[in-house]
Amino acid sequence: MKIAQILKRDGVWELFQPAKLVASIHAALKPKEQPKAKKLAEQVIQLLEKQFTIAPTAQDVQDVVEEILTKNKLLDAVKAYHSYRLTNKVKEFRTYHGVRDDLGLSSNAITVLADRYLLRNDEGAVVETPSRLFRRVAKVIAHIDRSYDPKSNTQKTEEKFYQSLSSLEFLPNTPTLMNAGTHAGQLSSCFVLPVGDSLSDIFESVKTMALVHQSGGSTGFSFSHLRPKNSLIKSTKGHSSGPLSFLRVFDVATDVIKQGSKRKGANTAVLRIDHPDILDFINAKLREGAFSHVHFNVAVTDDFLKAVEKNQEYSLIDPHTHKETGKLNAKTVFDLLSHNAWMTGEPGLLFIDSINRTNQTNSLGNIESTSGEQPLHPFESCTLGSINVSKFVKHGKPEWERLGDTVKLAIHFLDNSIDANKYALPQIEAVTKANRRIGLGIMGFAEMLIKLGLSYDSPKALEFAEKLMKFINDEARKTSTESSVKRGSFPNFSLSTWIKDKRTLKGTRNATVTAIAQTGTISALTNATSGIEPLFAVAFLRDVSNGMHVLEVNPVFEEIAREKEFYSKALMLKIAHKGSVQGLKEVPKDVQRLFMASSDIVPEAHIKMQAAFQKHCDSTIGKTINLSEKSTVEDVKKAYLLAHKLNCKNVTIFRNGSKKGHVTTVGKIKEEKLAVSTEYSGGRPDECSY
Repeated sequence: MKIAQILKRDGVWELFQPAKLVASIHAALKPKEQPKAKKLAEQVIQLLEKQFTIAPTAQDVQDVVEEILTKNKLLDAVKAYHSYRLTNKVKEFRTYHGVRDDLGLSSNAITVLADRYLLRNDEGAVVETPSRLFRRVAKVIAHIDRSYDPKSNTQKTEEKFYQSLSSLEFLPNTPTLMNAGTHAGQLSSCFVLPVGDSLSDIFESVKTMALVHQSGGSTGFSFSHLRPKNSLIKSTKGHSSGPLSFLRVFDVATDVIKQGSKRKGANTAVLRIDHPDILDFINAKLREGAFSHVHFNVAVTDDFLKAVEKNQEYSLIDPHTHKETGKLNAKTVFDLLSHNAWMTGEPGLLFIDSINRTNQTNSLGNIESTSGEQPLHPFESCTLGSINVSKFVKHGKPEWERLGDTVKLAIHFLDNSIDANKYALPQIEAVTKANRRIGLGIMGFAEMLIKLGLSYDSPKALEFAEKLMKFINDEARKTSTESSVKRGSFPNFSLSTWIKDKRTLKGTRNATVTAIAQTGTISALTNATSGIEPLFAVAFLRDVSNGMHVLEVNPVFEEIAREKEFYSKALMLKIAHKGSVQGLKEVPKDVQRLFMASSDIVPEAHIKMQAAFQKHCDSTIGKTINLSEKSTVEDVKKAYLLAHKLNCKNVTIFRNGSKKGHVTTVGKIKEEKLAVSTEYSGGRPDECSY
């Protein structure tokens, strides 16, 4: 491809100028070598045109320059040119998408910040730098300390929060970054809203959903209380249209509401397996584009799964009359569930009995729904945050002490967020503050394993995962319990299971402290993998601006490739063809073993990793069991059953190629390569990421 334009570090596409290329090479050469500059530039252009079927970035061009200089054995020039690049990066990378970068972040991070988080004036221009964003958030959350102790040194706390945020070691969920210190002030990402069996109740839920979405939150609903379609309505002598008809109302309403002018909202809809309309619910996503703003989950019971195992029938129960309306063969329904998930990625499963067995506030009633990774009571919300654990490895070993300090800081931050929050309804504020649920999770786990020399699907990785999550959960609970001495326990403590736990007999601050979410947006901001997901791909194309794609390589892989001297731009583009390095002769076997992409890992290994984290997590785990395009329905069945057997609380699968328009190949380039959106970092490509 003839090189016509390049993407500069300031985010501007400009015409490619060979003269500038010649000048930069000329400057790096020794005087006696400088006559070669034009010829070397021609070699660079030839290699670029051979390798690139997309417009290259300035970095791509510079990589190829170094490659050509190395091939010509001009090693002093390589050093000089590399030094020029480092200096020039500092000078050039100050403005991107109208954002003055004062933290030295990646171009994609700046794109995400500009799209989602940075404040703008009335004309739409960005008026905040990344450091000012983190300072704004840190100040608002730290100030809450004064409400518990007027003598608190909030400046000291603010500085600790700021350092953790600006170093990208810990980040809260999107609404906190968007709204802290603004008029909106809504900081929670997860909400569960009740849907009652009356027209007024249903539309009151739609109204509340709209308010939550407008401020950046995601909502979960159980539609299990709605009477089935064709049920007699005594007051009107008419017939009910059933849960799905009202679900469409929620979907359409979501479509027209933008969250703080930043993004569209997302919903999680749950229906019990024994609801009479369950078959309609399971089949609802087969039509392409249907319910595009609602993620479907079926709440399956232990009894249902036993009936599947025994190939028995089970009863359907009308939630209005509580009478049996019919029977279905459990295995037939399970087969349908599995087939449709194979086809579309939905529905996911909630193992609702497993969720309620560990429900810390079960005296308040059963949990019926989740919003993403957090099971909640009706009108309850939760604020999430994640530690980028890839930053806590030094010389191939975990930094346990420093990680523990960050856990304590994060729990302090999240607990303060509950009080700093502005709530859409008094009911939401009341239930949220009565339980004070928070959800601390992680991201960058795949990179952490690589730095530790552990393959994602190895027994040692599973062992380490359990050790890591136990450490985080224990430190988080310990911090919450210590906090209760000064601030008091959550109001519903006496009604919770914590009153019987020897660790928390005297009190604890939060009903839950840990939840692992799929951290799409904030992972893209930190350039880390989502949650506990493996690498989505070692290299891929990222859409950075109006359909323009740039090559993105996992930074840990690039570092190792350069150290081991097998890095080349041509190889990175080759890897982007499929995302995987498996079977590539250019990549050493030991490196291939470490850099396992999601599609390289069998479903069983995905499930086992989720189960390892679930053992020491208060809430559910946001994890996608990614399947290859060649996977079968039988693979889905096995994944579902294994997840239940290993005491997971939920399971979601996604087969590559089962949905269009998300993670796809770019068809307009000569050689198809894996391409993703700005904010994607692994997990489900169609799921709301916090």
